[in-house]
Amino acid sequence: MNKLITYTDGGSRGNPGPSAIGVVFADAEGNILKTYGERVEDGTNNEAEYKAIIFALKKAKQLYGKEAAKKMDVEMRMDSELAARQLAGKYKLSTPHIQQLFIEVWNLRTDFGTVSFMHIPRAQNTRADRALNEALDS
Repeated sequence: MNKLITYTDGGSRGNPGPSAIGVVFADAEGNILKTYGERVEDGTNNEAEYKAIIFALKKAKQLYGKEAAKKMDVEMRMDSELAARQLAGKYKLSTPHIQQLFIEVWNLRTDFGTVSFMHIPRAQNTRADRALNEALDS
């Protein structure tokens, strides 16, 4: 596999409050490969968004292996305009806890051929949103 499309979503109830992530892997043709939803440490919506991205990059490397990851192009799609634009270098990072998560994502990027970050409308991210809400509800 040369291209992996990854849909991520993170959210908290209460902001800050109980938090979860949703991650969906798809191939270049849009076929769904894997879906994950799990609770994460309580926090803000923005923290959960970053935790979903971190989870996705770590899980992709784990699933496909180090050598395949080095040749893989990962397209990260998310409905968080803030996270997408921060990771694309268009928005500044103003809070220390988000800066730490940003650095973790930035370091994980080096494990892959390329990683791009794209903001998509919420309506195109329903599977990841559903996975995170199921995790919060369980």
